[in-house]
Amino acid sequence: MDSSSLVDMVQSPCPFIIGVSGGTSSGKTSVCQKIIQCLKETSMSKWGKVAIISQDDFYRELTSEQIALANKSQYNFDHPDAFDTKLMKKTLSELVQGKTVKLPKYDFKTHSRLKDEWTELGRCDVILFEGILVFYHKEIREMFNMKLFVDSDADTRLSRRVLRDISERGRELESVLHQYTTFVKPAFEEFCMPTKKYADVIIPRGHENTVAINLIVQHIRDILTGGVRRRQNGHVTNGSGDHSHMNGHAKAVNGLVGVLPSQEIANGTSRPH
Repeated sequence: MDSSSLVDMVQSPCPFIIGVSGGTSSGKTSVCQKIIQCLKETSMSKWGKVAIISQDDFYRELTSEQIALANKSQYNFDHPDAFDTKLMKKTLSELVQGKTVKLPKYDFKTHSRLKDEWTELGRCDVILFEGILVFYHKEIREMFNMKLFVDSDADTRLSRRVLRDISERGRELESVLHQYTTFVKPAFEEFCMPTKKYADVIIPRGHENTVAINLIVQHIRDILTGGVRRRQNGHVTNGSGDHSHMNGHAKAVNGLVGVLPSQEIANGTSRPH
């Protein structure tokens, strides 16, 4: 494939969207960063644009009463209702259409969305959308061409959460532990863990699982350079819906699942070809 064909293909207004879910501090962001790093190492950065979007920036604006509860670690940030699902859907839909969007920024110290501060994001080739509940709502889930679930040990997630909340969000240890046992752990078991069944690929050990990362990166490159990805109209789905114009994506994703069962990743027996 010559360079002009690559440029024409990657300038398609329809990005390849990857959902990355998993429990709190499971390593979702690190997996996304590792995927981008590997893509850049394969020279993709010369002709493609990749972006990471965090679900954390889509928390709802809290009322004064809710802020008071949050300051006492009595507000459940891990419940589906804590997120602005309508804004998430609108943002992803506009990105699918090739539009430029303004991504909100959330301040966890003030428990509010920053005013007059956002990140502008234009047309992308690949978008990684990470968060604890990105698979929870069907209308969001079906926008993903690929769905990854980062599966990490509960003790590891807790230790990472404690360190992060204390160092980055100015929290006290007692407050962090209270919130974890009262809201975070129960919400994970009720809302996040059940969505694991929707994942195309399960990644134990997060970004340290280089076998899984390399296979995922190779799959993305195959789609972008193998002619599967072409100019299209309409919504992006993961192939589970009845959008026939996405058959190319659906076959590619199903093919990856076929050669990359989660058990092989867990045992480290699968190797990229």
